[in-house]
Amino acid sequence: MAPIALWAMPGETREQRDERMRWWREARFGMFVHWGLYSGLSGTWEGKPVGTRGGMEWIQERVKADTGMYAKRAIPLFQPKKGFAREWARVAKQAGCRYVVFTSKHHEGFALHDSKVGDYDAGSVLKRDLVKEIVNAVRAEGLRVGYYHSVIDWHHDQYEYGRSKQLPHPLKGKPYPNGQRDHSKYVAYLHAQVDELVSDYGPVDILWWDYSSQDFQGEEAWRAFELMDKVRAKQPKIIMNNRLFRIPQAGFSGMGTAAIAPRLDPKYGDFITPEQHIPTTGMPGVDWETCMTMNTTWGYSEHDRAWKSNETLIRNLIDIASKGGNYLLNIGPKADGSVPAESVQAMEAIGAWMKGNGESVYGTTAGPFEKLAWGRCTQKRGRNGRTRLYLHVFDWPGDGKLTVPVAVDQSASAFLLAGRKKLAVTAGERGTAIAVANDAPDKIASVVVLEMNGSPRVV
Repeated sequence: MAPIALWAMPGETREQRDERMRWWREARFGMFVHWGLYSGLSGTWEGKPVGTRGGMEWIQERVKADTGMYAKRAIPLFQPKKGFAREWARVAKQAGCRYVVFTSKHHEGFALHDSKVGDYDAGSVLKRDLVKEIVNAVRAEGLRVGYYHSVIDWHHDQYEYGRSKQLPHPLKGKPYPNGQRDHSKYVAYLHAQVDELVSDYGPVDILWWDYSSQDFQGEEAWRAFELMDKVRAKQPKIIMNNRLFRIPQAGFSGMGTAAIAPRLDPKYGDFITPEQHIPTTGMPGVDWETCMTMNTTWGYSEHDRAWKSNETLIRNLIDIASKGGNYLLNIGPKADGSVPAESVQAMEAIGAWMKGNGESVYGTTAGPFEKLAWGRCTQKRGRNGRTRLYLHVFDWPGDGKLTVPVAVDQSASAFLLAGRKKLAVTAGERGTAIAVANDAPDKIASVVVLEMNGSPRVV
């Protein structure tokens, strides 16, 4: 396998980078939360569904509403209930997530903290600091905390949306309503709000920026390096994604969620962010995280019923871990902060599977096989120094014999992870056979552990 860290951030050794990234690489599973004024609109505008599929966190852009009209309709609907954040944190904890990333501000421009540099925020409008409530609740469950923060802003009156033909805006193609704009004033506002977020809430583990275009990114758009340096000065252990930029060196081959390049110079960020898809063969040597919705929208919509099955969600987690990546799975709470019942049920199902099988996900690395007909594989070095291959079996062998294309010696052993039942191992020239029951212990993914001396040798 290629080493995880191919480069080091300026001023940081490879060993220091590995140590900073360690917890994130071992976590493998996090919960994403998209929540803002759009949550109250629920995918509806003027009494009609805006759509039944796709991101309703973009509803303002979809209906082409100016910020005044949007705020007038959305703010009265956004009334978070008491204790909503504890509900989120418990859902994440029960599912087996190790971290939570939530929207401190989305493209609509409404910030969830009590900002002193603007008045379009929860502190000014609701007299509540929702960021503080969320951060405290997440930490109380022993989870790491991260912010998703949009560098795009559809509300700020100095954001020069006309400088990009690729970035979205509700008034795209139209003149600025307030005349000439000074983008440097918006950038100063962006920096000031981020400074509040990394200064006022204790340790912050992740900053998940979103997002840039090929024609407007990095230094020109956001004074990106200065912004990152300011964040690191306050939060030296923080991990940041790559979306302040849109260039090949930052992991992008173009626009679109699938335009991912498997390379990343850490001066542009710590990890790459495939969206709504899992790279076919992973990205060896690069830290990456697939973010994905449970239905088709990030923000809550009452019209989107395209929920993924428990099988799909659990197997996605396994697939991503088997390729060396992290899974950031989104919930889109309603306006009052309550989590949709479908999301709660799905997270409970994932948690039930992780309770017996989490060892095969946490702290693992990509498996040694390019492809397995019957499932996926992760691996790690056991406490006894032996290598453990975690064989996630999706298609259980009908003949009671699981064939693994790896060579082992007579010291190899195997067992079912859930329940620790020992299984007989037979070594052969074309691989290793493990005797299993005729029926799968878990209909979604049964995990067989194959333990051996040394590194696995694929045959």
